[in-house]
Amino acid sequence: MTAPTRQDMLVETDWLEQHLHDPNLRIVDIRGTILPASAPPPWYHASRDAYQESHIPGAVFVDWLQDIMEPNAPIKATAASPETFAALMNRLGIANEHTVVVYDDDGSHIAARLWWLMHFYGHKDVRLLNGGWPKWSEEQRPISSEQPQHPATNYTVSETTGWKATTDEVMQALNAPQTVLVDCRGPGMFRGETTRGQRKGHIPGAVNVPITSLVEGPHQTWRSNEELEALFQSAGVSEETSVITYCNAGVSASVGLFALRLLGRQHDTNYDGSWYEWESDPQRPVERDETP
Repeated sequence: MTAPTRQDMLVETDWLEQHLHDPNLRIVDIRGTILPASAPPPWYHASRDAYQESHIPGAVFVDWLQDIMEPNAPIKATAASPETFAALMNRLGIANEHTVVVYDDDGSHIAARLWWLMHFYGHKDVRLLNGGWPKWSEEQRPISSEQPQHPATNYTVSETTGWKATTDEVMQALNAPQTVLVDCRGPGMFRGETTRGQRKGHIPGAVNVPITSLVEGPHQTWRSNEELEALFQSAGVSEETSVITYCNAGVSASVGLFALRLLGRQHDTNYDGSWYEWESDPQRPVERDETP
């Protein structure tokens, strides 16, 4: 399988404006916020009000806290089931053959989660808008408050391998030098100074590559492939290793995986259950680097 190029995964604002009326295109607004762990909960919010006020013309809204998470799952923020996901695509008017462009307002932090989930469920052409809503709006490109009503579809889900790591695979990686566990959370959470879960620290042996290091500038656009390569190499990721990314709930981990796929790495995966699933079993080991 040929690795996708950067152009296959990222679109720029000028490209999207030129393709706004393409009938094969679907645009998804998945804006939301994730507050620091030091803030009082709830930390997670969806920005439906902002979408209703203004969005990219033709964009549909996905509530990342409800639409792409499975309700009543035992692990917090569990990804939507195949049935839930297919129903969402049908309702939004997204068909398997559509090119989908996803954007948010926080450096693709939440958009990458949908990118990952769509690929995991077999969608072939999903791209992120580089710079997202902040870049689009600052450039004074077209906006709308109209909510489109695309015809319903009959979406087919086909789970694909090579995108999701299980807890068992993470356990095996603890003693496998050829696999690197990449924690995509902030340094304080990685070290065990703070947490959004019940336990503090990180999975033993993991290295820390915060997602904030993967983007740059006022619009949090993606760093060049050369810069991304250097970041991962400095963390111990090489051509000879495979990577499992994780965070708290698989959201930041999707950002990390997106960066790795930008580099053409096709065999790295996302531990979707991440810290919330790992910490749910007190027998699973944890490391802490907190400074006394």
